[in-house]
Amino acid sequence: MKAETLMTSPVCTCSEDDSLEQAARIMWESDVGCVVVIDEQEHPVGMLTDRDALMAAYTQGVPLRAARVSSAMSREPLKCSSDMHLKEIEQAMQSAQIRRVPVVNSDGKLVGIVGLGDIARSSQDLPLHVTEVPGVAKTLACVTQPRSREVAAAE
Repeated sequence: MKAETLMTSPVCTCSEDDSLEQAARIMWESDVGCVVVIDEQEHPVGMLTDRDALMAAYTQGVPLRAARVSSAMSREPLKCSSDMHLKEIEQAMQSAQIRRVPVVNSDGKLVGIVGLGDIARSSQDLPLHVTEVPGVAKTLACVTQPRSREVAAAE
């Protein structure tokens, strides 16, 4: 199974110059936990989660409307191509300990996003081999593995 089959599209996005309040509004109104930060050419340049926004406002001591997305986003997100296979996506998510991966076309333009939920739903919707189902559990276990405080503080 390829990313184009799994991905959610369209994707909720914002720019680096948007306020955290604007990004939070997008997440709230769309019922999602993250937005992909894109540039003018619609290339992913970062990711912002609801937790990122909350922690940035807290650590910066400012309201959401006073902080920019650029101050809280993770930069240079791991991306996958629309023809990347599920196993490769899962391996990338496991090693990077991430829950979502933006999907880009051959020009690097954002076309979708694959998250743990997409992978889990695909395991219910499509006839998978018994050996593939544990991949979902393994990916979830790797992604949710607590990181040491030193690693988390460095990010």
